[in-house]
Amino acid sequence: MNELGRGALSKMSARLESPVQYSFRLDDQLIAVNPLIGKTVRLEFLGAIHCSHCGRKTKTSFSQGYCYPCMQKLAQCDICIMSPERCHYDAGTCREPSWGEQFCMTDHVVYLANSSGVKVGITRATQVPTRWIDQGATQALPIMRVATRQQSGFVEDLLRSQVADKTNWRALLKGDAAPVDLLSVRNEILSACAEGMQQLQQRFGIQAIQPVSDAQTLEIGYPIEAYPPKITSFNLDKNPIAEGTLTGIKGQYLLFDTGVINIRKYTAYQLAVSSN
Repeated sequence: MNELGRGALSKMSARLESPVQYSFRLDDQLIAVNPLIGKTVRLEFLGAIHCSHCGRKTKTSFSQGYCYPCMQKLAQCDICIMSPERCHYDAGTCREPSWGEQFCMTDHVVYLANSSGVKVGITRATQVPTRWIDQGATQALPIMRVATRQQSGFVEDLLRSQVADKTNWRALLKGDAAPVDLLSVRNEILSACAEGMQQLQQRFGIQAIQPVSDAQTLEIGYPIEAYPPKITSFNLDKNPIAEGTLTGIKGQYLLFDTGVINIRKYTAYQLAVSSN
């Protein structure tokens, strides 16, 4: 086995092509992953985790890459990141107001995606299409443009009365979801939620919550030679080595003939990557 690189792991970088092009990120080093498909690949956890914010050594990674003190104090680890409708910036209790102004008080997109089935989600406008790729969506369609993260959370909360907001990761890794007419789904759910949407526009202003009427469905293809016959996850905390023939990449998952691993889960882990 030849070592390709080592360092602190971040989520894989992904470039929208046909198929998506992936790279490992180990500190500042980029290692192309697509050329490794069909080869034996080994990921070895080197036993150290350093907080991706402060660099402190930590036994456990919190909120995907942070030590416990940073998890407690950073705005990007607050509960409103997972539940944006619970944003408390206006109450004056944001952990980092300047961070909130940069990342939350900015345009967000509410979208439909087809990963393990149709779901609704939100992301910063600057994260399109990266967010969809990271989720392993094979189809995606922006449906609303919203002025702030909290407002996008209210829109998402309204729409999930009609459509799921979660991805079934096991189904995601068993095969591609059947294609769906997302334009028709959009029309159906917006019609069903018209009254609630009007109330949100009255509350925040019609310019703050606008439908995206001219978007087309984006089709996304992933570099996959074969899906695993059985979904078994590697756990680097229990066994420091994940190894096998790499058969594909989808979302932030590597698919091996011996199991699967969610790269994002191991953010800030010191890792060595080798291949034959």
